[in-house]
Amino acid sequence: MKRSRTTAGWPAAAAVLLTSGCAVLDSGSADAGGPGASYEQAYADHEPLHVVGYPSTGSLLVVQRLVWDIADGRTDELRKLATSDSGETDARKTAENWIKGFGAGARGEVTGDFYDDGSERQVVVLYFHDTRQVEDFSVRLDGDAGKEDWRVLMKSTDFKDATQAPGWAPKEPGGTGSRTKNT
Repeated sequence: MKRSRTTAGWPAAAAVLLTSGCAVLDSGSADAGGPGASYEQAYADHEPLHVVGYPSTGSLLVVQRLVWDIADGRTDELRKLATSDSGETDARKTAENWIKGFGAGARGEVTGDFYDDGSERQVVVLYFHDTRQVEDFSVRLDGDAGKEDWRVLMKSTDFKDATQAPGWAPKEPGGTGSRTKNT
């Protein structure tokens, strides 16, 4: 059977994209899927994040890592994703709250709804489909100039506050503006 021109190069293109994505994630942290685990293995071990809106490469990768760390109950790895102003104690307590509150949902289908343009910061709403839970948080560039990395604001030390659905977010992904480009 002869391949068409439009699909003949697909396997090579997919390999390049997969390798590029791994390098980006692994450059930020080799522990994306566990100590010494590769991105490919972490991806194979988890349900992929469904995406709505306009994430940047960095905001998408940090949110994917966040969901995987919640699913795996990895408090220390989740805490490492916190912004510098989250504070050690607040980041640890937030990580514990998110794992306890969203762990079951994170092991199933999850959609990340990315708001704004993602050049420096984004609001993200996660939809945990199996448990019907919704959570919002902010991600942003954090660190010294030239060494910035995407991080998650973690200041939800109260369990009820940390797991309460946001009143402003739509009940389903993509409902209020994340699909519309800002003009």
